[in-house]
Amino acid sequence: MKQNDKLNLTMLCDFYELTMGNGYFQCGYQERITYFDVFFRRVPDGGGFAVAAGLDQVIDYVLDLHYDEADIAYLRGRGLFSEEFLAYLRNFRFTGDIWAVPEGTPVFPNEPLMTVRAPAIEAQMLETYILLEMNHQSLIATKASRICRAAQGRTVLEFGSRRAQGTDAAITGARAAFIGGCAGTACTISDQMYGVPAGGTMAHSWVQMFDSEYEAFKTYCETYPTNATLLVDTYDSLRSGVPNAIRVFDEVLKPRGIRKCGIRFDSGDMAYLTKQARTMLDEAGWTECAITCSNSLDEHLIEDLIRQGAAINVFGVGERLITARSESVFGGVYKLVAVEDRGGEIVPKIKISENVAKITNPGFKKVYRIYGPEGKCFADYICLHDEQVNGQPLELFDPAATWKRQIAENYQSKPLLLPIFEKGQLVYDRPTLQQIRAYADAQSETLWPEVKRFDNPHNYYVDLSPKLWDLKHELLRRKGRTEEEIE
Repeated sequence: MKQNDKLNLTMLCDFYELTMGNGYFQCGYQERITYFDVFFRRVPDGGGFAVAAGLDQVIDYVLDLHYDEADIAYLRGRGLFSEEFLAYLRNFRFTGDIWAVPEGTPVFPNEPLMTVRAPAIEAQMLETYILLEMNHQSLIATKASRICRAAQGRTVLEFGSRRAQGTDAAITGARAAFIGGCAGTACTISDQMYGVPAGGTMAHSWVQMFDSEYEAFKTYCETYPTNATLLVDTYDSLRSGVPNAIRVFDEVLKPRGIRKCGIRFDSGDMAYLTKQARTMLDEAGWTECAITCSNSLDEHLIEDLIRQGAAINVFGVGERLITARSESVFGGVYKLVAVEDRGGEIVPKIKISENVAKITNPGFKKVYRIYGPEGKCFADYICLHDEQVNGQPLELFDPAATWKRQIAENYQSKPLLLPIFEKGQLVYDRPTLQQIRAYADAQSETLWPEVKRFDNPHNYYVDLSPKLWDLKHELLRRKGRTEEEIE
């Protein structure tokens, strides 16, 4: 395949999805209705919550599911698949149902972020791409949320394209960073494709290209007078960079009545340099000049700079955001939780592990978010699909200590999983990226500050209904687990 040929992303799947699909087909299970949950087990970086992202790309993928003749020929060449199965793939499309939490929703471990109900082969084929997209974008959106909260209202820009782990990681990573709170990106194609505001001014090479720093700054301001942010650390930040910037602002911008401008530091002692630069700019009358800092920043360094009184208006964050360097895996999984028998009855399934954290919650489920009178959410309640939460008292257990409980009585509830596909048809009104970002900002405000802490965040309650709890324990007992092992 030539590099510029259009990829059929249906083939972006683990090979065992195809071998299992062929096996299901051979044993007559291809039409058996299955239920799969997408969930994760732990918040990255020990945080109190994660931010869901990636749904829009999953929708595009599902809408385009198909196998080309070239794909069929490749599979035939492997010598593993029956001709009947290959003929089935020629007309392959998704005919099932999908429910998911909207992008930008704060989410917590072990609750479904998505449920897929579909014939076995169809549901199986979705696994790899759903996990790829949701794991990556949720990871970056979560990291961006942490970094933006550390900035305490200051602007954060995503600067990581050149350090991203591949083209798609750069492009959709910038999208996810915007959902998580970044104001914009340096990645031009993310603006072109998704509307993530792209911007930028100059690199050190621009300054070096001219005979003097002053000439470089003056030429730039004359070319882009309304977008003048000057990189002042190419030679000597305080002895030449900032003084030359002030001189050029006076000569080029002031006569035009332009007060909006900026300087950027990409190296050095950011706290010391920015405080000194702020004093110099203010004394020169450029009180509105913004100071941007970049260079291997993350939420902890940003917090530390702010504690030191650094005079920074904008943070440009690159590799530690776009790669989520401190913890580079989100850990979402895709697990079978139920099947339908020939009569249409839902039969719950459970996966058991020696690692208790990997035991799944069985059955076709839904999730309610529980809000107190002040509008803040304090718990998520997972129940079976035929249960309702109608204001009756709920007994909730702390996920970190099952002996610790609270009774919720005066509350409001909201279902988290929304219909996305019904019988293969898209039924979800897809929001714009700007709408997703606004929703994410609003949802973040429903969390208590204690949940947002970086260190030792409050344990948010994610509990099972008594009916689901009993079902899970009954299935465990059937598999021979003792009460002590279950607990």
